[in-house]
Amino acid sequence: MQMEDPTLLKLESACWELKTLLGGSEQTKEKLNNTETRLDVLQGSVNIATRRIVPLQTLAMSRKALDSRIARAISPALALLKTFKLTESLQTSLVDLSANLSAEKSHEKRLEKLVEYMERVDELNKGINKISEEVEVVMQKLQEVVEFISRTKAADQYRNERLKEALVTLKALYESEVEEMRFEGLLDQALVHVQDEFENLLLRIKHTNLLHVRHHAPHWELGSTLQVQVLRQISTTLSANDCLDICIDIYVKARYRRAAKALMKLNPDYLRTYTPEGIDKMEWEALEAAITLWIQHLEVAVKKVLLSEKKLCQKVLGDFVEGLVWPECFIKISDKIMAVFFRFGEGVARSSKEPQKLFKLLDMFESLEKLKPEMSQIFEGEPGIDICTRFRELEKLIIDASSKVFWEFGLQIEGNMDGNSPPQDGSVPKIVRYAINYLKYLTTANYKESMVKVLGTQQTWKGSSNNEVSSDQGLLKQAIWNVMEALQRNIEAKRAFCRDKVLVHVLTMNTYWYIYMRSKKTELGEVLGEQWMKEGYKAVAEEGAYLYQKQAWGGLVRVLDGEEGRVSEKIETFLKGLNEVCERHARGVYSIPDMDLREQMREATLRLVVPAYGDFLEAYSGMLNKKMYPSVERVKGLVAKAFDGKLKRRGSSSGDWNAARNSGSLERDVRSGGNNGSHV
Repeated sequence: MQMEDPTLLKLESACWELKTLLGGSEQTKEKLNNTETRLDVLQGSVNIATRRIVPLQTLAMSRKALDSRIARAISPALALLKTFKLTESLQTSLVDLSANLSAEKSHEKRLEKLVEYMERVDELNKGINKISEEVEVVMQKLQEVVEFISRTKAADQYRNERLKEALVTLKALYESEVEEMRFEGLLDQALVHVQDEFENLLLRIKHTNLLHVRHHAPHWELGSTLQVQVLRQISTTLSANDCLDICIDIYVKARYRRAAKALMKLNPDYLRTYTPEGIDKMEWEALEAAITLWIQHLEVAVKKVLLSEKKLCQKVLGDFVEGLVWPECFIKISDKIMAVFFRFGEGVARSSKEPQKLFKLLDMFESLEKLKPEMSQIFEGEPGIDICTRFRELEKLIIDASSKVFWEFGLQIEGNMDGNSPPQDGSVPKIVRYAINYLKYLTTANYKESMVKVLGTQQTWKGSSNNEVSSDQGLLKQAIWNVMEALQRNIEAKRAFCRDKVLVHVLTMNTYWYIYMRSKKTELGEVLGEQWMKEGYKAVAEEGAYLYQKQAWGGLVRVLDGEEGRVSEKIETFLKGLNEVCERHARGVYSIPDMDLREQMREATLRLVVPAYGDFLEAYSGMLNKKMYPSVERVKGLVAKAFDGKLKRRGSSSGDWNAARNSGSLERDVRSGGNNGSHV
């Protein structure tokens, strides 16, 4: 066939290609067999090389591990040696700084050098602490390396000996120098020096201008910024070196000494007398002055001295033990100072309850009331509980004493504190003058509110439920009413002792008029009430005046008006009686000290006696020789002159207690009076 079949052509081509592939596979197989043979030869060579290299590799790894172990032991040792060198240089620097510090005279420059000195001390302390903490660890690591090398013989003998020498050197250094550096070396000397500087600086900081406390206390701070900074740095350094107890002891002793010395400059010698018995022996003027000083000095001690001490203490010691150290230190400083003031106040409160002490007790009470906020603020927290408690106890004692003095005053008045016998001239008894001036002063703005507080506090303690009396003014009013009633009973007792019928009315007139006139338009009058005074005092005085005039002068008029007797006998009796009455007035037997009252009685007596005498002369002019008897003008002059008679001057009868509170002088008037009787 001329034409070939396409399928056959394809089959022939595929067959040829298969034959070609089979031939190539045979060749590849032969090559692979050759390669396998070569690989087997190479594997054998590698195995031989591996067996030879493994020991060398192990030796290299051991060497590397040994070098690493030695390096880990040697590196800390080298660092430790560097620290030793640093501490040696710091010690040399401290010696130089100490010499410069001792030679420095300027306080400010000395403080600056002290700051630098403290920095060196801190650095030296850190270096020594680092050495102390690391030296044992370094020695232990070296010991382990030496033992390892000795046991394994991993290093040559030369290296082993070097490591042993390093270990021996460190041990010797630790045993001979480290302990000495910590406790007996230059650091210890530096800390002693720092303690001295700490004490000197604390003593250098002083209190000044104490008496200006009321105006400047909130702005006063102890110590400059640099001084406080140095004190803080020193206290921190001492604390870091286990000297916190020493630091506290130095601080408390130094600052107490400085605070006490500052207060001693106020000359509080009175504080040496503090027992009730000792205070009772003091002259009143001395005690009065002592209490005044006590009030001033206590305010200075709290508001100035102790407040500034608290601020300084907090600044210097405030960072230790979470702020628990400084309050205790401050209370230790304050406790002795406050105790001295407390015991004097307690002694005054427990001493005898003399009337004149009331005003000084109220002064003390008011001063404690004003100090309450500062006391709560300054002595806050648990450390100050004892001081605050004693402060409250003192205030309670003063309240009790004030209340007792006032209540006993009324009892003493009623008990005839200046005797039962009335004044021989019918003048105002000293006890009346004393009591009225006493109550007038008590009701002034100086003491009224304080007395109300005292009485109110006492009422609260007693738990009284009388609403009418419990009001602020009601308490004081009731108390003063009680004293006035006691005074009236005292007056009535004196009236009962009068044997002269005229004198008893002169006494009544003078006394009740004095009470009324001295009380009206005053704070005392406001407390008593106008109606009370008019009914209780003015009306009684007017009645006494009427009866005095009736008894002393009315009899003369009755002689002239009588129907019995001859005219000449009547006029002779009248003139004789007139002469006797005028003479008794002139001699001061019947005294009317009050000028206004005396003038009123003069006018009233003239209106009573002179017209009656004139009418009598006119009516019997034919029966009498007028030239033989005094004229009407003459009689008028005699009567008028009777009221210009002898008048005893009494310094305390015409004035109230003044701002100087000379209650002692009034009390002496009572004690030295001419009446024979008991005194307060």
